[in-house]
Amino acid sequence: MKGDTIQYRAGYKYSLWQTYRVQIGIRGQTVQHRLFTLDPDGWLTIFEDYPWDGPSGPTIDTPSFMRGSLVHDALYEMLRLGLLPHDPCFHQANLELEKICLEDGMWPCRARYVFTAVEKFGSADAALHPEKIITAP
Repeated sequence: MKGDTIQYRAGYKYSLWQTYRVQIGIRGQTVQHRLFTLDPDGWLTIFEDYPWDGPSGPTIDTPSFMRGSLVHDALYEMLRLGLLPHDPCFHQANLELEKICLEDGMWPCRARYVFTAVEKFGSADAALHPEKIITAP
């Protein structure tokens, strides 16, 4: 018996086990979304089961990169959906990635390389476009 069609999002490798909350440097913005929220004081909440793809590019998924990639992916998703203004939030999202990676023990030269890479090549990933939903069958 054939059931109804399903809708899903592709391209995700990880799913957040429990809700995560952190204060970041993006202030004065309010975002309400089913996957995350951001309040004007910079408190970012990413809800349980949030899907993300981990560190991107020519890199490996190390423990010092995972929390930064989670926060960075959520912020880029907010940018893509038009929930945050590109200027200055794109740059601040990249700074948050570097800061969190350093806090988690990433070597400073690697954290600076990661920051430089997302500053130079990440703009297309943060560009405004609607969420792509795939339907099957």
